[in-house]
Amino acid sequence: MRIRNFVLSWALLTGATTTHVQAENLDLLMQQVFPKAEATYIGFESVEREDIPATAGVDRKYLVVDFRLKGPTPSKPQLQAKVHKVCTTLFQDQQLMQSLTDSGYDMVSVAFDRQSQFDCL
Repeated sequence: MRIRNFVLSWALLTGATTTHVQAENLDLLMQQVFPKAEATYIGFESVEREDIPATAGVDRKYLVVDFRLKGPTPSKPQLQAKVHKVCTTLFQDQQLMQSLTDSGYDMVSVAFDRQSQFDCL
């Protein structure tokens, strides 16, 4: 819920209708990645590292898509396959990827818990 409020506030503050559409598209796309018995899509969060200069060749702005897995903790190869599935789903939506790029995102990360996240390269 916190993430949805963030997105709504962000869209209202910037007045960006495309941001709202982008958020809806991302939510719809991510809700379809896994069967409900396997994982639940929580939402996404935009992160911008303001401590890194804009001129640095380092990723400053990224999107974290957040899921919670159901059942036992998957093995490392199973977890990598799940990350790959999320990243591939995102990358196949060329319009969404272009919109994210136009909005200044350098990277997308996937999280399945609160302790770690995995980058889509």
